[in-house]
Amino acid sequence: MLHRQAFFVTAEADQHFTAPVWISEFGVGGREETGAAQRAWFENFVDQLVRTDADFAYWPLVGLHENRRGNGWALLHWDSAGHRMGLYDGDDWRAGAWTRLIGATGRTGPVAAVAGWSMLSPDHGDFIASRRMRALPDWDSGARKAVCPDGQRLLGLGHTGNRGLCSDVAAGPLGDPAAGHAVVKDERYVPPGGDWASGYTKLQCPEGHFLTGYSVRGAAVSAALCTKAGPGGITGTGGRTVWFDRGDNRGGAPKGGDFAHGHYKGQCADGEYAAGIAYTGRIGSARTPDALYCRPLH
Repeated sequence: MLHRQAFFVTAEADQHFTAPVWISEFGVGGREETGAAQRAWFENFVDQLVRTDADFAYWPLVGLHENRRGNGWALLHWDSAGHRMGLYDGDDWRAGAWTRLIGATGRTGPVAAVAGWSMLSPDHGDFIASRRMRALPDWDSGARKAVCPDGQRLLGLGHTGNRGLCSDVAAGPLGDPAAGHAVVKDERYVPPGGDWASGYTKLQCPEGHFLTGYSVRGAAVSAALCTKAGPGGITGTGGRTVWFDRGDNRGGAPKGGDFAHGHYKGQCADGEYAAGIAYTGRIGSARTPDALYCRPLH
């Protein structure tokens, strides 16, 4: 249960999570707590914290007492005369477990940077996770817009359901904040001889840009949002088409988790960036995303 409710965040690498998790305060009664179940719970929970090297907060740290009676949950107590009662006075059964917890050898030093993964879900309205784009005028009025957090790029899309996946994996922030962005609603940036999805409408970023967002009207693709890369950010040439209109196409060991549960998904590789979205408006199609144009970062 502990893993399912909280500890999965650090135990499961390279996944996106849709809500923050906070391991709140924990505590238990002290001298006057005689219940076997309560005592066993405290011992077991301390062992879990040690095993996972998790941060924690104890509640309450400080309390009041009168003649060594009162709220026994605190680790340190004072009475109205200033007399202290402490965890290590010799009569508090929690002392052993607490010593084991604060004396445990855990990781020290700087926390290593890891790739971030974020899901976009413009299900019922805008999902603009970028602070920079939220401060700018509406770039596709009337459409529902989804934008990756600043510093991430769009890597995956669902064929239906409007969900997207963003990350800074293998590259870190690519964008040049001073260079702006481009909103693409047609094929003007598809170069001659560069048809990567024949028969489909292709919303391709200008050269030197990468996808950071998209907009939809109902289920249909409306526009692609492209961000200008900083100097040397993307230098690779060529590209490949990732089709996902008839099944998942995310590679052999995709990262990021299931960002569009129950829907077909396409995803560029860790060392790539998405440079275009293809869809079709033929009869029977809802103009949902069918393919991504994935290009190597370097």
